[in-house]
Amino acid sequence: MDKRVLFAIATVILLGAAYATYTFWQNSHSAPEIVQSKNTLPSPPPPPPAPVQSQVVEIPPPSLPPLPQLAKSDSFVLDALASVLGNESLMKLFHTDQIIRNIVVTVDNLPQQRVPLKSMPFNPPPGRFLTAGSDDHLTISPKNASRYAGYVSLADAVDPKQLVGLYVRLYPLFQQSYSELGYPNGSFNDRLNEALDDLLDTPDIKEPIKLVQPKFFYQYADAETEALSIGEKIMLRLGSKNMKTVKNKLAEIKQELAQRAAELK
Repeated sequence: MDKRVLFAIATVILLGAAYATYTFWQNSHSAPEIVQSKNTLPSPPPPPPAPVQSQVVEIPPPSLPPLPQLAKSDSFVLDALASVLGNESLMKLFHTDQIIRNIVVTVDNLPQQRVPLKSMPFNPPPGRFLTAGSDDHLTISPKNASRYAGYVSLADAVDPKQLVGLYVRLYPLFQQSYSELGYPNGSFNDRLNEALDDLLDTPDIKEPIKLVQPKFFYQYADAETEALSIGEKIMLRLGSKNMKTVKNKLAEIKQELAQRAAELK
């Protein structure tokens, strides 16, 4: 039970006991009866004692510790993420250095054509990108989706309220990093919402998705698919089932962000 509720109950009990004791004392120590003459009007009875009103004393919540400096925030952010995710194996997916900066750089680049790999906040998925077929029949292998199981589990395990609450708490660090990235007058929260909208707009493409390999890297065979943002291409690599799970979670996070937008000005 909340400590403030316990304190309030204890206060009411103590005040009630004090009032009962006072009433008992007053009744047992009443003044002696005075015999009055018939011609004397009786004096009016004394007014009843005013009831003692119980008061609930609000105890303010403890103040939060100040945020660390951006350059020294990694351990603070890791501990905070661990408290939200609550899973040590999932925490191993994160890079442990420059966490805020890497998230900011990645979010800023997701709606564009490429993201610097060294700035990704997560460790790369295990194994190699899996394809099926060859030449004119090259596609993404259905088995490739399993490579992202850990990341999808991470997304599915997140409580949107807790995650956005942590984001609001850390927002001054995100905004500082975004300003230092080259946007002194920009809002990182606006950019985050743009990235979320872009990911949620990823089209549903019938699988298996066709590929080409003109040189070293794979590309989508369809020109419109290849022209999508890097964020949307990553979503397509997850596979349709994983992408649906991630989209549902992103939509919940976006809704929670909208409810707390006033705190992110």
